[in-house]
This record gives sequence, structure tokens and C-alpha cells, in this order.
Amino acid sequence: MNKTIELGKINTLEISRFSDPGLYLISEDETEVLLPNAYVTDEMEVGEMLDVFIYTDSEDRLVATTLMPKAQRDEFGYFEVVDVTHFGAFVDWGLPKDLFVPKALQKIPLEVGMKFVFRVCLDEETHRLVGAHKFKKYIRDDIEDLEVNQRVEIIIREKTPLGFKVIVDHKYEAMIFHNEIFEDIWVGQKKIAYIKKIRPDRKMDISLQPIGKENENMATHRVEKILRDHEGHMAYNYKSSSEEIKSAFGLSKKNFKKALSKLAENNIITIEEQGICLNK
Repeated sequence: MNKTIELGKINTLEISRFSDPGLYLISEDETEVLLPNAYVTDEMEVGEMLDVFIYTDSEDRLVATTLMPKAQRDEFGYFEVVDVTHFGAFVDWGLPKDLFVPKALQKIPLEVGMKFVFRVCLDEETHRLVGAHKFKKYIRDDIEDLEVNQRVEIIIREKTPLGFKVIVDHKYEAMIFHNEIFEDIWVGQKKIAYIKKIRPDRKMDISLQPIGKENENMATHRVEKILRDHEGHMAYNYKSSSEEIKSAFGLSKKNFKKALSKLAENNIITIEEQGICLNK
């Protein structure tokens, strides 16, 4: 249960009482917030705990919803612009009330139909949730506690000639280079990834596969699983092209060949001129 009600976050609150407009939820400090009737079900009872998202209604009053947005406060999400006015734009972030993006936080003039990665922020002056397309000041560089091969969550932010820019753990910026990508990825996609390199300029390179021994084990398990999914035989071997391997297994040719060798050494597969097959 939340000690206090947090705007822009998922809160765990207790059902306190019912009223005509809905039911009231309460935090440990006894602050109440309304859950409108649109989200109330017959199963809800006083004393029950509910996970709800807290945002503001059209009159800037705190309100709860059982719907969940695509991103919470201080997180990044991939949103589509649905309306534009002279003072800003509105994006669809998964809730009935669209998220406002002020002109001051737009990197370029936004137009209806555009899709970008935005950061959900709390405007300290208005105490409203806003979207930021211009979010450089929110990116952190305190990377001292991060480690190579550390597992992280990323959202693909932008495609460039070198690769894809990504946001790491909703805090840091990094890059995945094209020659390190062996699967289809796209802007807005969220994935688990790994820190490959931490640079002196406090920038990071990211890999979609674990580094070193863990990567080899992952590749071996992937080849075996895909082979089993194809009834134990596939027309791939050491001579297969990099593009064929990338398409079929999502691996580099180097890691694919290591996986084949390991599987063959353990007598799990046989490598033939026509391809690979599982041993019975």
C-alpha cells in the first residue's frame, strides 16, 4: 500500500468508501482519490487493495484509473501524435485523456500521425504530467555503477546510419551498431539487452545478446530449440551465408558456428553436407 498518492505512477491503494461518482481509494496517510464509476466492478469491496494509475482529469484534479498507460512518470514510451494546437500537441499514451506535449518540449514541430519516443515528465510549475520529445536534460551520465554484460531494459529510440539509438533503463542513452544486430528491431520496441562497452566519454554500446560465455550458451540453446521446432533437421551448416543464418537463427555466423561445434561435440547434432540434424 502506498504511503502517499503519487501522480503519474501505479499506486496500490485501499478501497475506502463508495459514492455516487465512484469509489474512493485511500493511502496510508489517509489521502483519498476517486476511482470513477467507469472503472468500478461488482467484485470491488471496501478494504480491498487495488493497483491503479493516478493522473489528473480535465479540471486538474487527481483521479485514479485501472487502465495502464504505455509509460509512467519518468519513463519513456512510443506515442503517436493525435492532435496539434497553437500551444502544443497531444499524444496517445494509452489513456482516455491524451498526454500534452508543450511546444517548449518539442524537438521539431509535431504533426498528427507522427510517432516518436517521448518521456513522461512532471511539470513542476503546473504540477501536470507532460510529454517531452526534447529530453536531453533528463538523460543521466552517472554510469559508475554499471558493468559490462549487465542486463538492462531498452527502448529503441531512433535509427541512424550507424545503428539504433536506445534509452537504457529509462535513464541513459546508448547505441546498438548495425553489425551487432542479428534480428529485426524497430523504433519504439522494448527489449532486454546487455551492456557491451562503457566508453571513456560516458557513452555505452549495447548488445542484444549476452557477452562472452553467456552469449555462447544462449546461441547453443537457441540453435537446438529452433532445430527441434523444425522436426530435427534444417538445411544449414558451416557453409551457410551470414544472411541466411541471421534470418533463420538471429545469430552472427561466428556464434552460429560455435554453437554447431558445441552441439556436435556433445553428440546432440550431426553436421552433414545437406544440413544439421538432431541425434536420436
